[in-house]
Amino acid sequence: MAAAQRGVLMDNGLVVVFAALAALGLVAVVLLLRRGGGDPTAGLAGRLDQMAKDQAATQAALAKALDDRLAELGKRVGDRLHEQTTQAQQSMTDLKERLAVIDAAQKNIAELSSQVVGLQDILANKQARGAFGEVQLENLVRDALPPSAYEFQATLRSKVRVDCLLKQPNGSAPIAVDAKFPLESYRALREAADEAALIPARRAFDAAIRKHIRDIAEKYIVPGETHEWAVMFLPSDSIFAELHGNFPGAIEDAHRRRIGIASPMTLMGLLITIRAVFRDVQMREQAGRIQVEVGLMLEDVRRLDDRVGNLQKHFGQVSDDVRQIHISAEGITRHAKRIEEVQLGEPGVAPPALTAVAGGRKGSEG
Repeated sequence: MAAAQRGVLMDNGLVVVFAALAALGLVAVVLLLRRGGGDPTAGLAGRLDQMAKDQAATQAALAKALDDRLAELGKRVGDRLHEQTTQAQQSMTDLKERLAVIDAAQKNIAELSSQVVGLQDILANKQARGAFGEVQLENLVRDALPPSAYEFQATLRSKVRVDCLLKQPNGSAPIAVDAKFPLESYRALREAADEAALIPARRAFDAAIRKHIRDIAEKYIVPGETHEWAVMFLPSDSIFAELHGNFPGAIEDAHRRRIGIASPMTLMGLLITIRAVFRDVQMREQAGRIQVEVGLMLEDVRRLDDRVGNLQKHFGQVSDDVRQIHISAEGITRHAKRIEEVQLGEPGVAPPALTAVAGGRKGSEG
């Protein structure tokens, strides 16, 4: 817009210049008429004709300059409009992208809000809250222990069902774990806006915790069937910190009744300890089996040594027999050679070799 205004001002300036030139031409004509002599009509016509030509040339030059200026101005305006259009399109594209990002963020916020509402509904319902704690407990136990070391929803002889039994090696009694924490009293405590609402919320939370501790002690500590200690599982480490930081009386009550309080983090430590005990027992069992196998192997080695000795004796006997056979074979070979050396003589006369042999036999017999 500023460029268009500058073009209009320049056009107005050209018109003013053109008018000034025309006025100067008229003044020049008047001066010439005053000075010149002769036929004024002929001179005036010639001069007017010349002035008309000059004015036509000037107008043509001004028109050309004006056309060039207008063309340049049009080109600038077009380029500016094209640039502004491109910028506007880019801005619209960026705006659409940002709106798409905002739309996606709004969808995520809406989904998160629905999930938070769903979690609040779960935690508000006692049965759903218990299921939530049980699922969390089951995930922790399954990740830390072998299947033979635990049992979920086990039924005791008293027909009471416990959320989890942590089995111990060497036939020790299993440890009962409860996951049904009274979360509504904790929520009321957290939502207390002032001191007037905080005091009764604290009392209600302390009373709910103590009642839950008594219930666990009465239901899940069964002499001869379960361990003398039971575990109250808290679904959040923040509840664990709140309980130990502001309710020492409830903690002492739990210790007196032999109830261990565990959050997800502390329960993991207990599970790792149990797993280490299982591994130690397994290693001891394997060590015992290794000792038995080593003893059996030593017995086999002793028997192998005896058999090698017997085999050596047999080899000695066989070696002696082979030596005797070798001696007999040498004697047979000597006799065969002597037989080959025998020469047939006159009848009634024994060969010298046979005579010598016979004499030797008679001598030996004698």
